[in-house]
Amino acid sequence: MIKHIVAWNFADEAEGVDKATNVALVADALRALPAVVPGIVDFEVIVPQPGLDNTFDLALYSAFADTGALQAYAVHPEHQKVVALIGARRTGRAVIDYDPAAL
Repeated sequence: MIKHIVAWNFADEAEGVDKATNVALVADALRALPAVVPGIVDFEVIVPQPGLDNTFDLALYSAFADTGALQAYAVHPEHQKVVALIGARRTGRAVIDYDPAAL
């Protein structure tokens, strides 16, 4: 299993709408991916909750069957549409991939 964690910060305004609208749009687009991309074991879209500490505007915790599944996800056409959606709105990104069995 390979875990893939990504976090983004978004511009205050992009593509003609505010940050909250863009975060919601991207979160919805991400949530649609498990239904169309094979090899996803776990997929959690995380929007910061009021009153709890956060550094990012949106995060993704996901797990894939293996490295091949993660690589297939990365190039999947539906994922690439979400990548473009995020790219037009984000100001920063952090990512970490790891194999929990290797820890």
